[in-house]
Amino acid sequence: MRIHFIIHSLIAGGAERVLVLISSFLANKNYDVTIITFSNENDYQLPENLKQIVLNKRKLKNKTLQNFLNLKAFYKKKEQRPDVIVSFITLNNLISILVAKLYKIKIIVSEHNSHLRAQSPRLLTKITRRAFYPMSDIVTVLTKYDLGYYNKRKCNTIVMSNPVTFEPLKNISIKENKVILAMGNLNRYHHKGFDNLISLISPILHSNRDWVLKIVGSGDTGLNKLKKIVQAENLKEQIIFTGFSNDVKKIMRESDIFVLSSRFEGLPMVLLEAMSQGMACIAFDCITGPSEMIVNDNNGLLIENQNFDAMKNGIERLIQSVDLRNNLALNAIKSLEKFDIEEIGGQWITIFESLRNK
Repeated sequence: MRIHFIIHSLIAGGAERVLVLISSFLANKNYDVTIITFSNENDYQLPENLKQIVLNKRKLKNKTLQNFLNLKAFYKKKEQRPDVIVSFITLNNLISILVAKLYKIKIIVSEHNSHLRAQSPRLLTKITRRAFYPMSDIVTVLTKYDLGYYNKRKCNTIVMSNPVTFEPLKNISIKENKVILAMGNLNRYHHKGFDNLISLISPILHSNRDWVLKIVGSGDTGLNKLKKIVQAENLKEQIIFTGFSNDVKKIMRESDIFVLSSRFEGLPMVLLEAMSQGMACIAFDCITGPSEMIVNDNNGLLIENQNFDAMKNGIERLIQSVDLRNNLALNAIKSLEKFDIEEIGGQWITIFESLRNK
């Protein structure tokens, strides 16, 4: 069975990591898998049995139209068409649906955001989800929260969680590094809630001078904005901006507490990763994702969405109790079986085989 995964590029990001992990899994299961991108930007080392084709010959000001025409031209040759297209991210999904219908190719579109969050331009995103998604064979969403929205629009919708990208630790040791960790693109600081996090954690750090907050991620615009908040809070020595890192796993293993301060999410990969690496995790119960991973006071702390006082109290509990941190970390690792790549990859195979038999 020939499967094409379509995404704009393979720059480092949650959806991109998921796509590479799933496509690699399928290639190892002897499926003929190719990744189609519209940019040659690539932060991933692909295995030899996984092909990538870059379609960027035609150059137009309107990138959506450019990508549509490049994909249409590529699939014009019948021998280059797959049995199934799997497209990631809304505007790529629009392009893929149109081309798939033109050439009668089966199409799965994969959403990696809540339906409440719209990719720019917002109107085109809304039109795509409402008018074009019902034309696809299957729509996958990350959480149960989105099922009703797409089912109401007569989409054949399946919840498909992201797999955890790191192998969970088998043994964890007591951590006393006194590091609180947050991660994400700094230019998306509003989305990630880093501005709020710095302000709410300020009194905690002033009372616990041996603890630090590390924020891992790139983005010059956001960095400048956040540094001003840090300076105003007089926390230059205790809030560290590390920049982008290729060794997230090591950073997580050397940190004690992971905090997800986001105002909204899809299914946050970074939270799954932190849970897998023996961290005690605390997250706002934002729309969507954290509540599908964390059972409060069992495998993490789940805080009422944007309740800053409750978040402060939760972080202080974690700082004060090594036993609480270790118990949450142990339970987090045990709770990740449903996010294992074998489990999620098996669900994808079931979908492909159902389409093969149609």
